[in-house]
Amino acid sequence: MKSKKIHSLLPPPPTHMVGDGFRVHNFFPRLSEIGLQGMSPFFLMDYNSQWEITPREKPRGVGVHPHRGLETVTLAYHGRIAHHDSAGHADVIGEGDVQWMTAGAGVLHKEYHEKEFSRQGGLFQMVQLWVNLPARDKWTPAKYQSILQKEMGRYDLPGNLGEVEIIAGEFHGIRGPAFCFTPIELYNARLETDAAFTLEFPESYNTGILVVKGEALINGSRAPQDHLVYFAREGQGIAVEAKSKTILLVMSGQPIDEPVAAHGPFLMNTRQEIQQAYEDYYAGKFGFLED
Repeated sequence: MKSKKIHSLLPPPPTHMVGDGFRVHNFFPRLSEIGLQGMSPFFLMDYNSQWEITPREKPRGVGVHPHRGLETVTLAYHGRIAHHDSAGHADVIGEGDVQWMTAGAGVLHKEYHEKEFSRQGGLFQMVQLWVNLPARDKWTPAKYQSILQKEMGRYDLPGNLGEVEIIAGEFHGIRGPAFCFTPIELYNARLETDAAFTLEFPESYNTGILVVKGEALINGSRAPQDHLVYFAREGQGIAVEAKSKTILLVMSGQPIDEPVAAHGPFLMNTRQEIQQAYEDYYAGKFGFLED
């Protein structure tokens, strides 16, 4: 098996605020701005690196806003996040959990620090991905998947040196619980020092690994905390060795070979569809959600 070539080791971009509750590094879609091919089917990744939240009675977060044509996938590493949407879903995820919202034809949602976490304050760390939907599925009804850490597929590494949590896709014959519209592999690798294992993805897939905690050697290259390892499509194999207690977010997927039109919270195939999304939103066709 030929090793997958590392194209770039990307340091965390400067932070910006999303609402008043998420201080994020946006790794992509800005990839295209620096001459890289992108990460389709993953369109966006906002990474809230470790951030100490001061206690506050009114939770920080992002108020009511619409989406169409995509899925939002939020992974919690520290802290607790509350979700509400106009399709009637309300949920809280804590450390290790994932919320997977399919906006499809259209939905309103809001995300905040959970009330008790906000009152107490503490360490906060999360990732949000936007996953593109193919044209045939952009009009699917909105849905929501709550994926608790205990429900994920789990592959234990030999010697009690860690585990790979399978959120979506399959690793060593173990499947993750997430329903996906296109082939996606999404794992959390939680590793002890000196843990080593290999990954294998098709050359046609776009692949990246975010170092959420610690430090690893990835195909022989040092990857420190808060950096994104961005792979070329050449090759299939990825060798991982943890140099300390480490958490890696592994992302790989089959690209969606369709035109992309993106504006604000909408991800469609044409500019006309973007215009229609705004018209439908202002006409109240996304439902109602109290701010």
